Amino acid sequence: MSTSDHYHTLDVSPSATQAEIKQAYRRLAKKFHPDSNRETANHETIAQVNAAYEVLGDPANRRSYDQQREYHAGLESAELTVDRVSRQQRAATAQARYRKQQQTGKQADELLQQWLNRVYTPVSRIVYQILKPLNEQIDYLAADPFDDDLMEDFQNYLEDCRELLKKAETTFRSLPNPPSVAGVAAHLYYCLHQVGDGIEQLETFTMNYDDSYLHTGQELFRIAAGLRREAQAGVKEIA
Repeated sequence: MSTSDHYHTLDVSPSATQAEIKQAYRRLAKKFHPDSNRETANHETIAQVNAAYEVLGDPANRRSYDQQREYHAGLESAELTVDRVSRQQRAATAQARYRKQQQTGKQADELLQQWLNRVYTPVSRIVYQILKPLNEQIDYLAADPFDDDLMEDFQNYLEDCRELLKKAETTFRSLPNPPSVAGVAAHLYYCLHQVGDGIEQLETFTMNYDDSYLHTGQELFRIAAGLRREAQAGVKEIA
């Protein structure tokens, strides 16, 4: 298997669809993974397959790679770098977006109740719907992680999680939080980011069957559950 061209590595045509690339990757990951087939297990090959999919599995990365491949055949694609904004900066940005002038008296109470009813309660409920089924889903998958039907069920669960997360994020942005619940809002904000990062880790596991991604996803969900509990405690203190 050639390592000089990612398409050769995944044994697909340069005109292959993203679905075909994903299917080819899963086939090769299962073939060469030591837990799936010890006769064909090959750590060097699976490393090449993973490297190829990291590029071709992402449409933006693939476009960049295709451009370089066209004009610089045989050269390694330049690694794309993405600047990550720290969580503290993201939280500060979110709080700035939701900051408003301090409300007093009855108006402040009304705004607080509105935020609790329209933002906090539905977001907390959605997060629970995402987190609660994880252990049961993993238990089902553990019967045979290489069973296509079980893996498809797990992937469907993750797709549902993605949709629920989008709904929660939209709801969270729908109203600025009153200053009195800034701490609660911050806990929810971090919680949603932990959920998003956890979903990404779990989705990566479904592609390469590396248990470390599964364990990291579980840990991120555990942290998210803790942040959700802290938000609940903050609401009780206000009430």
